[in-house]
Amino acid sequence: MPVSTGFKVYNITFVVLFIIFAGLQYNDPDPYVWMPIYLLGAWICYQASKGQMNIRLYILGLSVYSLYAIYLLFDKTGVIDWASDHHAENIVQTMKAEKPWIEETREFGGLLILIVVFVINWMYLRRK
Repeated sequence: MPVSTGFKVYNITFVVLFIIFAGLQYNDPDPYVWMPIYLLGAWICYQASKGQMNIRLYILGLSVYSLYAIYLLFDKTGVIDWASDHHAENIVQTMKAEKPWIEETREFGGLLILIVVFVINWMYLRRK
């Protein structure tokens, strides 16, 4: 199915970003978790840029990412803890996150970006 130029640019942009994000996980304590997460996002965006949609991959990605995001939101050192007990401390003050609530909040943000991109793609491609 043909897609608009804007939709292609949108998806190619996220392909590049998600590959960069995956590469930045190399020195992370758990790259074996985060590299595949971002690379799946890059693959889905690449497929979307060509007008292709693998419904099973979308369901898998959205399910896993949403469940993981909910976990990070409510975990004892998660996003709610960061916002309430740590007064929404700056999460970009240093790239080395030595505090678990900062690491989990950053991870939550990454998952949120992936989820939003997937939902936008799903809505666009389902309309076609």
